[in-house]
Amino acid sequence: MRIPGPERQEAGGLSAVAAAGGLHRYQLRLHEAYGPVVRFQLPGADTAVSVADPVLLEGTAHIDTRPEALFAFLDPLCEAGNLQVLPVDEHTPWRRLLLSVLAGRPAHERHFARFTELARELADRWAGQADGEPVELQHELTALSLRMICEFALGGAVTDTDRVVAAFEEVLTEHLGRLYQVPRADPRSAERAEAALAYLRATVDRVVAAHRSGGRTDRSDLIGALVGAGQSPARIRDTVMVTLLAAHHTTGVAVSWTLHLLGRHPDAADRVAAELDQVLGERAAPDYGDLRRLTYLDMVLKESMRLFPPGPYGARETTEDLVLGPYEIPAGTTVFYPFWAVHLNPEHWPEPERFDPERFTPQEVAKRPRLAYVPFGIGPRSCEGAALATVEAQLVLAVLFKRLRFRPAPGHEVTPVERFVLWARDGIRMVVRPRDL
Repeated sequence: MRIPGPERQEAGGLSAVAAAGGLHRYQLRLHEAYGPVVRFQLPGADTAVSVADPVLLEGTAHIDTRPEALFAFLDPLCEAGNLQVLPVDEHTPWRRLLLSVLAGRPAHERHFARFTELARELADRWAGQADGEPVELQHELTALSLRMICEFALGGAVTDTDRVVAAFEEVLTEHLGRLYQVPRADPRSAERAEAALAYLRATVDRVVAAHRSGGRTDRSDLIGALVGAGQSPARIRDTVMVTLLAAHHTTGVAVSWTLHLLGRHPDAADRVAAELDQVLGERAAPDYGDLRRLTYLDMVLKESMRLFPPGPYGARETTEDLVLGPYEIPAGTTVFYPFWAVHLNPEHWPEPERFDPERFTPQEVAKRPRLAYVPFGIGPRSCEGAALATVEAQLVLAVLFKRLRFRPAPGHEVTPVERFVLWARDGIRMVVRPRDL
């Protein structure tokens, strides 16, 4: 059976994507119009097949290849080959190594105190904010998450974290601008980005040198594990850079969207605060073991990432012919994962645009297909840092909500757009007040 979809366009699909307001919204429109499996033009891949049905997604979960053209914008960040499109024989051991660090409780616990300190510094600053003066959540929280991942990935060996943050922002802004074809006003921006990239690589090299000289050998540390596994200096640098990229945006925007939703749903916000009081008592921050007891906070975070998945889509490339339901997909096809469309599929999510953390009680979760909720992707190319990101997000939310209250800034409209992640076009501005006022 022929896969349904729109007529081909001379612009290769760019005009349709632009008219919809971005690829994330275009996917919603496509699936509303054509059903759970859609054929469409994707810039960089010519023709792609998008799958929004979680049952059919199971038939693609084994695919371990990404389309190289769609991830080429990351090439400049990698010296030993783009880590997002590594061939399977290289990717599998590299992924296993990352999971041994990023998904491991020992590493999480070892950095938890420093993560807590950073979160409390932000809460202190926001508590002292001038009354009624809004804060812009995305900027502040992505900076916080980058500081956290710098501590984790670089082992606390960097004394000038602010400079690392600024350098990484310089690099990211330049390369995202190229991806989205945004003209830069300053003709020297590319030169500054190259200098910032050189600084970041030199910083990683210094930490690697300390490991090789016996300065640190704890294998729960990312660089220590990479050195211990015999990875090349270029591959180590690339891994740290890509880890910074992924962790910086996803965690920061996930917390931002969660606070945005709680600010508009005061009953849910009150319930989060009550749970924190019950679990923490007078303590200002949770211990690592407390996180598993914050069950409603976890449900709120999951519902937020359902409505606003930090990464709104992913892609794979078939290496052999594939059958999905009544459709045959030939080898070499780009299979597109529209996470946002999956999360808003009304067949599995009644009133899909309604904020309802109760969707994530164990009883409700058991009613849905496994891949109805995929904020970190699926299969062997899913996010290696999912466990670490969840710990960071839960901790930051707990620290902020134990201390503060959030409400929408009057007259400020929040509009999701694409910026590598699901970003708010004009920011997420909220009025922050101490909880006891």
